[in-house]
Amino acid sequence: MKPQVPRIVQLEIPKEFIGAVIGPGGKIIQQMQEDTGATITIDEVDGVGKVQVSAPNKDSIDAAIGKIKAIVAIPEVGEVYDGVVRSIMPYGCFVEIMPGKDGLLHISEIDWKRLETVEEAGIKEGDHIQVKLLEIDPKTGKYKLSHRVLIEKPADYVERPARGERRERPERNGERRDRRPDRGDRRGGDRHDRGERRPRPEQQTEAPKEEQPKDFSDSLDNMDF
Repeated sequence: MKPQVPRIVQLEIPKEFIGAVIGPGGKIIQQMQEDTGATITIDEVDGVGKVQVSAPNKDSIDAAIGKIKAIVAIPEVGEVYDGVVRSIMPYGCFVEIMPGKDGLLHISEIDWKRLETVEEAGIKEGDHIQVKLLEIDPKTGKYKLSHRVLIEKPADYVERPARGERRERPERNGERRDRRPDRGDRRGGDRHDRGERRPRPEQQTEAPKEEQPKDFSDSLDNMDF
């Protein structure tokens, strides 16, 4: 058919993507029709989304189908996307890598140098930025993005230690700084090693004196015969 001939194209999409193509209140599908000049209808039949696209020419059909496929496409780890910054947070920014698919570009993944704010990198809402999809959280399905892996690493770059990693303190004269003497050294040795036990002050009493026996001759002198 000639490019100017009106046509109708049908395609199928997974059931779980029907809502994404329609959008909240029909916002997404209405915007696609406005942008392409095509008419798009979606019905669920036997657990599958049946999409029908009609347009007055081939260009409108191709544009509408391209937008629909972009929505139902699944991002792949390792792929590079031309994303759009949708919002900026103190800890990073959210970048739309596909229609309706946003990922977090953490502040530490923007540049190799340390940034205090996202604005310090010159990033603002609406900007286009290339990002690489590093990871998809298996539990939440969230996307982890990076921009710094796409730029050259500085020769003097030093990786910062991970949070919670404890740094070893330097040693003095080959010994650890927190080394402490044994308790026995402070008290002059271990009591068990000395083989004796010190009595308490209140237990130290004078030994009783033995009673001196009287002289036997004195007893004889005092006896009456």
